[in-house]
Amino acid sequence: MRLLAFLSLLALVPQEAGTASFPTKERKRREEQMPEEGDASEVLPLGNHVLSPDNYDEVIDLSNFEELTDYGDQPPEVKVTSLAPATRISPTESTAAPKTPSSNPTMTRPTTAGLTLSSQPNHGLPTCLVCVCLGSSVYCDDIDLEDIPPLPRRTAYLYARFNRISHIRAEDFEGLTKLKRIDLSSNLISYIDNNAFCLLHALRDLILPENLLEALPVLPTGIEILDVRLNRLRSSGIQPAAFRALEKLRFLYLSDNLLDSIPGPFPLSLRSLHLQNNLIETMQRDVFCDPEEHKYTRRQLEDIRLDGNPINLSLFPSAYFCLPRLPIGCFT
Repeated sequence: MRLLAFLSLLALVPQEAGTASFPTKERKRREEQMPEEGDASEVLPLGNHVLSPDNYDEVIDLSNFEELTDYGDQPPEVKVTSLAPATRISPTESTAAPKTPSSNPTMTRPTTAGLTLSSQPNHGLPTCLVCVCLGSSVYCDDIDLEDIPPLPRRTAYLYARFNRISHIRAEDFEGLTKLKRIDLSSNLISYIDNNAFCLLHALRDLILPENLLEALPVLPTGIEILDVRLNRLRSSGIQPAAFRALEKLRFLYLSDNLLDSIPGPFPLSLRSLHLQNNLIETMQRDVFCDPEEHKYTRRQLEDIRLDGNPINLSLFPSAYFCLPRLPIGCFT
């Protein structure tokens, strides 16, 4: 037995010394021949291995002894890293050829706020990329527009102030049955097609100050506020009895124009009439009151401004005896 132990120690010495010179492939081959971790029954301690001259070359390489761990009945330790686990690919997916995009894909235009986005003539961009569309409101202020852009069908409020719009065409608002307010302040509008607004039955506020208008188009009957201040509006540009049919009109602002007469008669719903800074020199007897019915009182019309005109209001007392308040202007 002593002789066999001595021979085994002699066999270990050259094997340990030559471990470092083993090629990498030889090391891997040896490691693959070792039993899997966790199977303690196949890893035998050196003391239980029977050595003989016939099997001394099968002795376990002690140089790798520290890398072998006997887990016994314990499962192997799993090291957790921050890397996400690799996605498993089924055999079908792994063999499938990658999809390539079609050479002629079918493009569809997106819709915004109910509008198929068509090109805007001035910028070449869809309306809701040039303007700001928030619900039923469209804001196109100060972006150098020269025309009314295509609008979403559900537009109720349009703000296109401080632009360069010069002409309003009939088709600009075609089909916009929900439009309630149009504000085109501070543009260059000199002409409006006569039927541009007449089909907008939901329109309540028409705001057109600081433009170049000389005439008014036909107005929708449901309008409540009409603001045409600071234009070039002339009396000849307002159709006779243009405001009589506007049964809901409450605020009419015609100041700072070129009017030479008061464009009455006015509906009974009118509450405020601003005509200051025009060229008005005279007025008709029935412009505010019924000359035959002296008991009639027009209580709603409390705000009439005629200051800044060359008219002497004291010369026309029968024109406003029915009013709850005298007009503001010159009485001397």
